[in-house]
Amino acid sequence: MMTQTLAPRLLQQQSQVWHALEIEQAIAILETDAVQGLTSSDAQQRLAQFGANELTAKKHKPWWLKFLLQYNQPLLYILIAAGATKAIIGEFVNAAVIWGVTTTNAIIGYVQESKAEGAIAALAQSITTEATVIRDGQKLRLASRELVPGDIVLLTSGDKVPADLRLIQVRNVQIDESALTGESVAVEKQPHVLTSETLLAERRNMAYAGGFVTFGQATGVVVATGNATETGRISQLLEQKTDLSTPLSRKLEKFSHTWLYLVLGLATLTLLVGWQTKPWRQAIEATVALIVGSIPEGLPAVVTVTLAIGVSRMARRHAIIRKLPAVEALGSATVICSDKTGTLTENQMTVQAIYAGDRRYAVTGNGYSPEGEIVAVDTQESDLQLNNALQECLIAGLLCNDSHLEVKNHQWVVVGDPTEGALIAAGNKANLFQSALEEEMPRVDVIPFESEFQYMATLHQEGRGARSEERGVIYVKGSVEAILKRCEQQLDPQGKLTFLHPQTVHQEVEKMARQGLRVLALAKKRVSIPTLEHSDIDSGLIFLGLQGMIDPPRTEAIKAVQACQAAGIQVKMITGDHAVTASAIASCMGIHKNGVVKAFTGVQLAAMDQRELAAVAEEGVVFARVAPEQKLRLVEALQSRGEIVAMTGDGVNDAPALKQADIGIAMGGTGTEVAKEAADMLLTDDNFASIAAAVEEGRAVYKNIIKAMCFILPVNGGESMTILLSTLLARDLPILSLQILWLNVINSIAMTVPLAFEPKSRNVMQQPPRRPNEAILSKSRIQRILAISVFNWIVIFGVFEYVRATTGNIDLARTMAINSLIAGRIFYLLSLSQLVPNLMAKIKGTAAEVDIPAIAFGIIGAIILQMVFCYVPIINSIFSTAPLDFHQWLFCLAVGLPMIPWSIFVNRLDPPN
Repeated sequence: MMTQTLAPRLLQQQSQVWHALEIEQAIAILETDAVQGLTSSDAQQRLAQFGANELTAKKHKPWWLKFLLQYNQPLLYILIAAGATKAIIGEFVNAAVIWGVTTTNAIIGYVQESKAEGAIAALAQSITTEATVIRDGQKLRLASRELVPGDIVLLTSGDKVPADLRLIQVRNVQIDESALTGESVAVEKQPHVLTSETLLAERRNMAYAGGFVTFGQATGVVVATGNATETGRISQLLEQKTDLSTPLSRKLEKFSHTWLYLVLGLATLTLLVGWQTKPWRQAIEATVALIVGSIPEGLPAVVTVTLAIGVSRMARRHAIIRKLPAVEALGSATVICSDKTGTLTENQMTVQAIYAGDRRYAVTGNGYSPEGEIVAVDTQESDLQLNNALQECLIAGLLCNDSHLEVKNHQWVVVGDPTEGALIAAGNKANLFQSALEEEMPRVDVIPFESEFQYMATLHQEGRGARSEERGVIYVKGSVEAILKRCEQQLDPQGKLTFLHPQTVHQEVEKMARQGLRVLALAKKRVSIPTLEHSDIDSGLIFLGLQGMIDPPRTEAIKAVQACQAAGIQVKMITGDHAVTASAIASCMGIHKNGVVKAFTGVQLAAMDQRELAAVAEEGVVFARVAPEQKLRLVEALQSRGEIVAMTGDGVNDAPALKQADIGIAMGGTGTEVAKEAADMLLTDDNFASIAAAVEEGRAVYKNIIKAMCFILPVNGGESMTILLSTLLARDLPILSLQILWLNVINSIAMTVPLAFEPKSRNVMQQPPRRPNEAILSKSRIQRILAISVFNWIVIFGVFEYVRATTGNIDLARTMAINSLIAGRIFYLLSLSQLVPNLMAKIKGTAAEVDIPAIAFGIIGAIILQMVFCYVPIINSIFSTAPLDFHQWLFCLAVGLPMIPWSIFVNRLDPPN
């Protein structure tokens, strides 16, 4: 039971001197057990007492300040000034409406920004850090927020330190504490006691929350959690900021400033000309109308909505965006460099071939089920137990293993590494079982797998109850290259030692690799040592055999690879597997360049200079036996050729490549915390198909933003041209400033926001990647905007002049001009959207479903708003509008119809999808 020694006050006092305490003292103060850990009940009590192991959220800006900051836009300054001008000359209703529009814009921006920040924050919180702890004597994997003082935590390479720990045991452990201490080099840790005056950066017996284990293993006891950690005291170093600034938003901001100068220039010209030809009130009205007509008030809100929707859509397709710019960058990716295992493949290994004692064996069965058998291929052996080398090969796979199999939902699954699961399943098929062997030959020590060494080794006592001075045995598994160079002998079928012929073994490896099998070599060594070091297995190993296994390609990944290649995106496989194995998988999946699968090995890459590497990186599609640090060189080489690179990774050493890549993609399931922190995007299902889906969504987001701009700006162009021309000709304005505000804010938002919900076009993945330096308004888009602006100007000016000349009613003329413009806008919106193509595909039977509600509701909403605009008396009074009869509505519709052929012509100049 927990005592008062664990009061928060005492822990706070002790937290500064944990490094100066003996391990036994720390364990006693924390009332825990270094072997058994806490009990579940104690852990629950401590969680209630100390709270969750997480930092208190930073206090955000108050809502009112966030709201006021929405006015901090240059274009809104002009509107506010225009409203002030109206107020000064006594037109308070007009001033109130203009200011009301700016306030409405601020409200919309505030709401949408809050939603976007909330969505991204929620997604960030869904990425939980996990920790391995010992409770009730059992090893468990828990969310780090559940840790409490006194928990015994196990750390291994790739882990993020989940809380402040006093280290109990270490094995070659190094921890990157740069976020806390500023030291760029990882620190080697030791459990020895230090003096109480030891500086934070020199406390070698402590591991602090937020650090990354870059090498080795360690065990520690939690001494502080949450805000009580050293990181908690300086939590501003780890602040999570929700950045809504993106390359596109910065381009839009630059566009806004350019547009601002243009508006000010035109407004000055309008005022000067109007002053000479009209009464001063009309001159000011024309100037204000031009200002209001030139500003795309609804565009910022639409961009924010579109990006937020893109983030949500990607999350539904298993891609969590950690950094918003990745939404756009994905749309321009030209190369995807992907890991093979688990990303392109099922990550469910199955041993299919074994070579042991100069004999070949086939293994039947699939997955991790024990059903299946081991069959001799080229001999008539009926009793497999006669082959001692085979038994030893299987035993090595069972004992040199940190994983185990269990049944979940009536299916065998691996708890741990899939490769190790395959070795266990193979042993089970020969009636050899891990638990029985571990009881008979208990493990004494272990060297965990490190990519630097390419092997794992375990030390075992031979026989139950064996004394420590008795002989032990080391079992080793790893890459063929790493194992063979340490072996000179092998076992024959009778278990006798014979001379090893490496060339013969390599020939067997080649045969397995050509079948697409991943090959592991296994070996043993008899020793009399209490602990295990790397030097103990530098030589003298006895080769036991090979186990070849396959991880079948994911069906959905094959389709995704084809989709990416059709979209002009190169797919490159990067793997630690044998080159022949990787090439076989690549061929099976259709990964190629110009029909050729070229493979290069890490050894070959290491011998190349940067120029040679750049050429090979572009030419090759398979990079095998690649060390994680070589991924960084590959990324840099591809980028030097102008490629936009998306790179996947899950290991500690993948972090530099993930940071260097234009889009770093970490595995949410199997990825280490180091990789996740470095990445722009996480895959929750570790599936390549989700990368392709994210690219697809990223392209759709960009397309929808461009559509919104191409829809909004022509209205501003038509309005501005109308006001300027009317002023130059000294004519009455066909449209007033308040009516322009109605069009630009009320009507535009109702019709433009639905574009953010547009489904992706059917050919979005058949188009080449867009250039990253592509201007927002390309030449063809400028032509589109100008062409539609001219049409809008003709409609507004022509209808106004015609109706006024025939009826003499200026309010009716303006109302019909506006409604004719709206009719044309509806037809133009349909030409931009996917509604009509989807309906046509549905009619032809080539589309399974049609996503139409957003655009349909937008059009219906716009029509209802125009009814209000025409028939509500107070609106008539404020906006100087008049009711229309049925024939007048038909006239407006007829005037808008020419937009259909005009849109078809414009779409040929600048295809919208």
